[in-house]
Amino acid sequence: MSDTLARALEEVLRPVLGEVSVENLQPLTGGASRITWAFDAVADGRRALILRTGAGDDIHAGMELEAAVQQRAAAAGAPVPHILTADDSPASLGNPYLICDAVAGETIVRRILRGLDDAGRTRLLEQCAAALAAIHRADPEGIGLTAPDDLAEWRGRLDEMADTTATFEWAFRRLEDRRPPPSPMGLVHGDFRMGNLIVDDSGLAAVLDWELTHIGEVYEDLAWFCIRAWRFGAAEALGAGGLGSVESFLRAYEEAAAVTVDRDAFRWWLTVATLRWGVICRHQAERHLSGEQRSVELAAIGRRVSETEWDILDLLSGQGPR
Repeated sequence: MSDTLARALEEVLRPVLGEVSVENLQPLTGGASRITWAFDAVADGRRALILRTGAGDDIHAGMELEAAVQQRAAAAGAPVPHILTADDSPASLGNPYLICDAVAGETIVRRILRGLDDAGRTRLLEQCAAALAAIHRADPEGIGLTAPDDLAEWRGRLDEMADTTATFEWAFRRLEDRRPPPSPMGLVHGDFRMGNLIVDDSGLAAVLDWELTHIGEVYEDLAWFCIRAWRFGAAEALGAGGLGSVESFLRAYEEAAAVTVDRDAFRWWLTVATLRWGVICRHQAERHLSGEQRSVELAAIGRRVSETEWDILDLLSGQGPR
């Protein structure tokens, strides 16, 4: 398969790079919706590239849209990989695809966190805030982005499973009743978190995995970065990605974006984000329990539903991270 894919990649890259040969093609760890390959394009020199492929669906952004959004984000100052080409058609490679330059650095969060001292964590936290501010400044118009209602979307996803919990049901009702006034809409990454970032010796090198990008309120990205799951076991005091306090992250974002973050609105969105993660955990468990994909990993993720219920109740009672 890899030889066939390599030859097809050479055909795809020829209009971009000229005569080129593909070497060292190897699959990397696959994400939930995309498969990633690393390879070298060899012509006059050797260029390290990344291929992302994934079947088209109505949940994730198409590859051409991902490419367009990343280019808009780059123009606004966000660190993203340079994209060579993207195509939503499966004709060339068997699936829609995106090809970009490889970016050196680390993505495994526990390794990143172990390698940071206090100054390093502070620097990376501020870089993450600045990257989000740049993403939110980017022009989202005219490229086909949708603007879903986050709370309604996850209500629908839970209903599709025909399974729920008392905590989830109560949370949905309370959140709907307490919804804050809408804030300005802009480009949202949709999955900005530790694990979707490349970090090198100088800090944040690139923001990855744009398949959930859309138009929304910036609070969505800010809150998603701060749920328990993305601090990977770090202390609650490091609630923003395991790097620093939630308050220090919000202050860094305010400085980078030249805006004021409404703390009450953020707390509402943090509760939505936690509920979203709970629904995802339940969905992953259902994939295992239904026999769709038997997996110890999926079953283990399903056990985290109770953890998210605790966090939701904590947040709705006025406790939780500050």
